[in-house]
Amino acid sequence: MQAQSRRQSIIKILAGCAEPVSAGKLAGLFGVSRQIIVGDIALLRASGTDITATPRGYVLTKGTEGIVHTIPCRHSPEGMKEELQILVDNGCLVRDVIVEHPVYGQLIGQLDISTRYDVEQFIEKVSQSDAAPLSDLTGGIHLHTIFCPDEETYHRVLQKLRKSGFLFEQ
Repeated sequence: MQAQSRRQSIIKILAGCAEPVSAGKLAGLFGVSRQIIVGDIALLRASGTDITATPRGYVLTKGTEGIVHTIPCRHSPEGMKEELQILVDNGCLVRDVIVEHPVYGQLIGQLDISTRYDVEQFIEKVSQSDAAPLSDLTGGIHLHTIFCPDEETYHRVLQKLRKSGFLFEQ
């Protein structure tokens, strides 16, 4: 299969999947290395295809219904699961985590977490990795970009995060 044809097939696969697709899975489908797929994704992005890398694989970025907010949070690593569950249990999609690094500036980690299953998968991946969560770089302070179905949901989420001590307010 020619490289251009493979890239078009990758777009079709991602468009047809509701769940993220890993580079390893794509590599297996096309009989190439994972690194070839990573390169294909980079070239697709450079050509304007809006592909997001999540902890579970690649997704085509689709329009999300609702409103977008950025919320400041702070918690220990042990609070990560509960914080994410508060967000998804109230119908929000957690798009990313953002920290302000003193050397590199703003660092963004794509999450795209919208269900308890997604939370469990993310927490499992963190626990199996030697890598620390981005919020460890900033004493637990971080931002999340979230999509909420409406303002009422957003205010409910803020209230629950505040009650749990996760909302960062000075």
